[in-house]
Parts: sequence; structure tokens; C-alpha cells
Amino acid sequence: MKKIKFPTAQTILLIICAFSALLTWLIPAGKYDTLVFDSEKGVFNQIGLTKTTQLEASQSTLEELNVKIPIEKFTSGDIYKPIAIPGTYKEVTANPQGPIEFIMAPVKGIIQGADIIFLVLIIGGLIGIMNKTGAFDAGISKMANSLKGHEYVLIILVTTLVSIGGTTFGLAEETIAFYPILIPMFLAAKYDAMVPLAAIYLGTSIGTMCSTINPFSTIIASDSAGISWTTGLIPRAIFWVIGTTICILYILKYAKKVKNDPQLSIISDQREEISSLFAIKSTSDLKLTPRLLLILAVFALCFIIMILGVSIFGWWFEEMTAIFLAGAIIIGFISKMKEAEFVETFVKGASDLLGVALIIGIARGVSVLLDEGLVSDTLLYHASNVTGGMNKGVFANVMLFIYSGLSFFIPSSSGMAVLTMPIMSPLADNVGFGREVIVNCYQYGMGLFAFINPTGLILASLAIVKVGFDRWLKFCLPLLFILMIITMLWLIASIYLF
Repeated sequence: MKKIKFPTAQTILLIICAFSALLTWLIPAGKYDTLVFDSEKGVFNQIGLTKTTQLEASQSTLEELNVKIPIEKFTSGDIYKPIAIPGTYKEVTANPQGPIEFIMAPVKGIIQGADIIFLVLIIGGLIGIMNKTGAFDAGISKMANSLKGHEYVLIILVTTLVSIGGTTFGLAEETIAFYPILIPMFLAAKYDAMVPLAAIYLGTSIGTMCSTINPFSTIIASDSAGISWTTGLIPRAIFWVIGTTICILYILKYAKKVKNDPQLSIISDQREEISSLFAIKSTSDLKLTPRLLLILAVFALCFIIMILGVSIFGWWFEEMTAIFLAGAIIIGFISKMKEAEFVETFVKGASDLLGVALIIGIARGVSVLLDEGLVSDTLLYHASNVTGGMNKGVFANVMLFIYSGLSFFIPSSSGMAVLTMPIMSPLADNVGFGREVIVNCYQYGMGLFAFINPTGLILASLAIVKVGFDRWLKFCLPLLFILMIITMLWLIASIYLF
């Protein structure tokens, strides 16, 4: 009997798209009015389904709309996306998504995700150039010799650093660039590819889950809830330490097991395929010449500039993409690569990540179907109505799972914050605790599900490493269960301790 293979990431997402389209036929359509600040005219626009009303941009207008957010958050640009206005939900004429809309959704998703897709393709080109120069092989050989007997340090270092990036400036999509670089290093250290995948993805996931000063989740969610982002900072920071430590210990345990016995690897049957894919060289006589050292320095500088730009200067995908393109060109000059060879190598490197780019676009198609089918707000409306009459601990944990569920349909952290916080945060007032608890529920709920959320980044990450979603679930689910229990207990404890 022929063994049934687990479907590819693209197929999984198309199935989810079909399910989302089906939901638009089953779930009643509904819509909240949204509020957005027009900085050019200095007014609020209240946007309904059929009309837009201009309102005075004042605190009294916000109070009349029951939006508990200081006016300064809008005028300063801290909140720039449309927010849902409490109490304005109404059922509207259904707009079910049929076969034509289903086919169009991935195309629209690719167009909407063009910024990150181009970043991925340019990074692919840069990696291709780096591989051609031989700098990676020489650097990996040097690192493998330096860490001999202490390879576990690499796991601790990578997981901690990406987790810090996640909790501070929202390092997430940018980590796609790290896989082709770090996987050969881990393979040279005699680990399997699941170890670097886990170190990078779990690290950034636990970091963003326990965001402390992340502007794309903590700050925008706190602003949208009408509180300072420093409120609730201490419990989030403590939980970041707890969560990151648990993830590191979990990865170290698995890494030690597969290093001692490679047959215990969850992806043992893919060892040769992955080693061939990332083309690691086992020779120890690779010389790290001054030219190759300069190439590695330029490559590292691209990431340093990217991190500084995002965290300090507010850069986004256009600037990040330009940095990597400039880095590829400079490295081409340093290596004395001929023009035709450079273009051919760059295009080949970009094409290697084309499948990843398509996955990102198809995942965006899920949100397109739900938004155009007018059911996203319906899901939010009913989710906000299920928590009445609960005690504090039960309420917090129900909110945790509500946010986990909603993140399947709204995987964007900033999008989730501005859409849900004006609706969800006032519920805390009724229960009797601070609105920062809702912010924590939002972060922890989205973060927990992000470990396995097929509409998030995991499928794109797995596609780079060529690891199936079923293998990832087998590796990740025990950790997810541990983190879920600890998160639920921490939510209850933080209500009464802080």
C-alpha cells in the first residue's frame, strides 16, 4: 500500500483558503464602522460600509464614540490604521466568496504581500552571491573548529538573540533571511536541520509572544486600549525570561538526543537531501582569506544596518530590501565577479526562494477572502460577547484562547491590535482588572498559536528548510502544550500579583 504523503505548504494554504471561502457562505456578514485620522485635513473619518463621515478630531469626539484613547495617539501617528468603533457592529448584506473570488484571493494576497515577497527574493539573490564567493563555506569551517565540543553554545546564542529581537522591535519576517545562513552552521556542528529551524523560529515566536517594547504589538495594542505601553511591562518581561528559557532547554534536549544518535532525528530520512540542499563542505582546510573576511563583514553589516534601521529609524520593507540589494552588489564587486555571472547567480538565488514568496502571498489570500466576505468583524463581535459573567481567572484564559483563534484569521499583530483592542479592552473594566491584562491575552494568545499557525510564518519557514508541516507538529506540539499550561497559570498569577 502506497504511503500517503502530507500535503505541501501551498496545498495546505489553498485548502484553508477554500475553508475560509466556505465560511463566508455560513457566517452572517457584519461590519464595524472604523475610525481613521486624516493627517492632511486634521479630521477623523468614520468609515461605514456605504458612507464616510468627517468628524472633528478632538477628545470629545472620541468620548462620544466610546473610544477610550487619547487624541494624541492619533495626531502623533502612533495609531495610523483604522480602528473598530465599539457599539457600531451591524449585520450587512452577505458577500459570499465563490470560485472566482477563491482563485483571485491568492493573487490579491501576493499583490498585498509584495513588500515582504520582494524582501525574500532579494535575500535569496544575496545568499546566492554569498555561496558563489565561498565565504560561507570558509566561515562555517572556521566556526565549526572554534566551537568543537561546545556546539550547544550556538543554540543558546541564536535563540536568545532572535528572542531579544522579537521582544524589542518585533523581529519576525526578517528571520527568513537567517535560515540559509545558519542551517549550514548547525549541520556542520552535527545537528539536524530541525535544531536551527527551532532556534530561529521558536526564538522569534517566544520573543514576539512576550513582547516588551515591540512597537508592532505591545505599543500599538496599548495605545489602542487607551493605556501606556509601560503598564504591564514587568510581568511581560518576567514571562519573556521564563518562556525563552523553556524554549532553549527544549531545543537543547532534542539537539543532544539527535547528536548522540542521528537516527532519533524527526527528519532522519531527509539528512542527505538537506545536506545536499545547503551544500555544506566537510573539508577543514578552507582558508578564510582577507577578501572572504571582508565579504563576511559586509554581509554581517547588512543585518546590523537593517536592525538599527527598523528599531531606531522606523524603516520597513522597502529600506530593508534596498540594504540587501546594495550588499549583494558590493559583495559582487569585492569578489571581482563578472557582470553576467553576478546577474545569473543572483537570479538563481532569488528563484530558490520563489516558493517561499508564493506561500506568503497565498497566506495573505485567507485574510482577503474573510475581509471581502465581510465575516472578520462578525467573528470579532461574537468573540467579544462570550465572556460575560466570568470570574477574573476564567475570563483571562478565555480571552487567551479567543485571541489564539482570531489569529488564524488575522495573523498580523498590528492589524489584530487596532481591530480588536477598542472592542475587547473595555471588557476588562466590567470584570474589574486593568486593560493591560487584555493586551497580555492578545500577545500570549497570538504568540502561542503562532508556533503552528499555518496562516502565519511557519509554512514559509518550513519551505526554506524543506521540512514538512507534519514533522514540525511532531516536534513542536509537546512544547506548545507546556507553554500553554504555563501561560494560563501565569495569566492568573499576574492578575493578583501585579
